Amino acid sequence: MIPGGWMAWTFPVALFFWCIAALLIVFTILGVRFPETPRRGILGIDTTRGDRLFVTLLGSAFICLGWLFFFGPPVWWGLTLCLVYAAAVFRWV
Repeated sequence: MIPGGWMAWTFPVALFFWCIAALLIVFTILGVRFPETPRRGILGIDTTRGDRLFVTLLGSAFICLGWLFFFGPPVWWGLTLCLVYAAAVFRWV
């Protein structure tokens, strides 16, 4: 068995990981350049940009898994739903 041969390293998979890495870099730069104080949203807890990003990524994973379970591929409409969810999290959480 070839090491790493178990993973389907296709362009979409690589693009996904590059996007996550880019988000982390951008949020690190924003955190250094424009420090923020935590804010209290509808959850009733103080959150920062990083907290909201984490909640968004976690929720988006579940949305995509749910989309695949109920509707199957392709996941484009599920990704659209994830963008709406992300906008809501960053606005109100």
